[in-house]
Amino acid sequence: MSNTNRSGRGKNRRNSAASQGQGNASASRQPSQSSRPSPRQQGKEVRPQGASLSAVRPKGRTRESAPIEGLPVSKNEETVIDIIGMNHDGEGVGRANGYTLFVQGALPGETVRVRVMKTKKQYGYAKLLEIVKASPDRVSAPCPIYDQCGGCQIQHMSYAGQLAWKRQLVVDNLQRIGKLNVMVEDAETLASNEQEDEEGAEQRVQDDASVGDANQTTGPATSEVQMIGSNRIRLRLEGVMNEEDVEQGIRVLPTMGMDEPWRYRNKAQVPIGVTEGGLVGGFYAKGSHRIIDMESCLIQHEHNDEVVAKVKEIGSHFGISAYNEETGRGLLRHVVVKKAFRTGEMMLVLVTNGRDIPYKDEWIGSIREAILHVASICQNVNKKQTNVIFGDETRVLWGRDVIYDYIGDVQFAISARSFYQVNPVQTEVLYGKTVEYAGLTGKETVIDAYCGIGTISLFLAQHADQVYGVEIVPEAIEDARSNALLNEMKNVKFEVGASEDVIPRWKEQGIEADVIVVDPPRKGCDPRLLETILEMKPERVVYVSCNPSTLARDLRVLEDGGYRTVEVTPVDMFPHTVHVESVAMLVRV
Repeated sequence: MSNTNRSGRGKNRRNSAASQGQGNASASRQPSQSSRPSPRQQGKEVRPQGASLSAVRPKGRTRESAPIEGLPVSKNEETVIDIIGMNHDGEGVGRANGYTLFVQGALPGETVRVRVMKTKKQYGYAKLLEIVKASPDRVSAPCPIYDQCGGCQIQHMSYAGQLAWKRQLVVDNLQRIGKLNVMVEDAETLASNEQEDEEGAEQRVQDDASVGDANQTTGPATSEVQMIGSNRIRLRLEGVMNEEDVEQGIRVLPTMGMDEPWRYRNKAQVPIGVTEGGLVGGFYAKGSHRIIDMESCLIQHEHNDEVVAKVKEIGSHFGISAYNEETGRGLLRHVVVKKAFRTGEMMLVLVTNGRDIPYKDEWIGSIREAILHVASICQNVNKKQTNVIFGDETRVLWGRDVIYDYIGDVQFAISARSFYQVNPVQTEVLYGKTVEYAGLTGKETVIDAYCGIGTISLFLAQHADQVYGVEIVPEAIEDARSNALLNEMKNVKFEVGASEDVIPRWKEQGIEADVIVVDPPRKGCDPRLLETILEMKPERVVYVSCNPSTLARDLRVLEDGGYRTVEVTPVDMFPHTVHVESVAMLVRV
């Protein structure tokens, strides 16, 4: 496989810096983020909230902006406010005499005492001083470095509260940005209705099976859950159930969360520094490139923590130097660890500022002896003075060049720089919902418009007649084709190019899609792709989104072009962070 970085879900396309792994100080997040948030070191993008724009004086000197007259609050003033909501950055939103204040660490429903830190005409920022009345959803963050890190923005909120807030975030964006009609129904009622729908669909599936044609085939085998879900969607579209829901608006289901929302990440990217005691590694302190040492991250798989700790210990023993951003000297820049949840295999990548590694054989031997899970040890060389993690050259120091893992029944080869979803448990949930919304019977032709390394395409190919995947990153298509061969799937075809260019060409060749699936980067779909979808007129569109605001914008375009959004399901891929994925089902009317 090529050593060039791959974009598994299209999140990194058209962004060369992000496509090589953004440095931790500027990563999501999400996430703006073109790739997925990583633990601790890749939380939301840090913005210096206390800083203000400076007016440039003629001699180059600067001074603080003049106070804004007529505001109900002033800088450094203390006041007590009620928190009425939370924004997409996880900041509490309150009002002081009608003036909006954003308060980091405050939760909806709380009364708090704050100090105003920064004011603008329409809103300002305040520091939380005291919780006068706490929210029922407030909990003590279990991570001892939660306040320093920033990788998890809402660990101080109960998990049930997080799931409810993420659903509301999706609803708010659909209404405010997309001007879409959302069904007015609370999440508890929706959950109850969803259960009734599932039970009703399951009974109908059993009834159909008991009287069905024994000679009728429905394509490749599907899981019972996906079959029931797909039949639920089919029955709804046929008007068998909840026909009134369509008139009432889009149904936004409760957020699909995790039974165990900790230790879910399968990849760690840890910056390395040095102290008098040896190597340190962990995360960048907020607003700086100062590395805070960390022994454990509660959203990382335990084995990732163990590998990073051992690498630091062994590296210190052999006197390995850490890279210094200011001088450009020092060897070890990052330690990247990948864990395959299903197979248990692990890959270690040492990102170095140069090709030569002192005591290389001894170091590798010590790592192998101390870390039995490791199946691959690689080196990535990055000599550039940049916060981008990976360089252009990757070589294998020991073991294989890939490790293997599964999502559902589909096997994937994971190389040092290939993209792979960081939460494999919820990835299967996300893809299962995508297959459900596609409503596949085994006879359909499906186009995956942002296929990346083919993860969703291969999931769809298990249940469709033919799948076509398109991706602008050539190396991602190489991986997609390799993964198709690995799984012996012959009913999927991948092509390099922009979706808005390739799909019309496919149409000219007589390829007509019954379903189009899109999984775009955070910026949403290219306008030309939306035009192409409207011209292709597939029966269904399934939109997988990592950004509720661009999802709402694009759904508005598709609805104006003749589609109706039937249902949206938020999926919690990154517990304790502000990020939320969504899957939307649209039908042509």
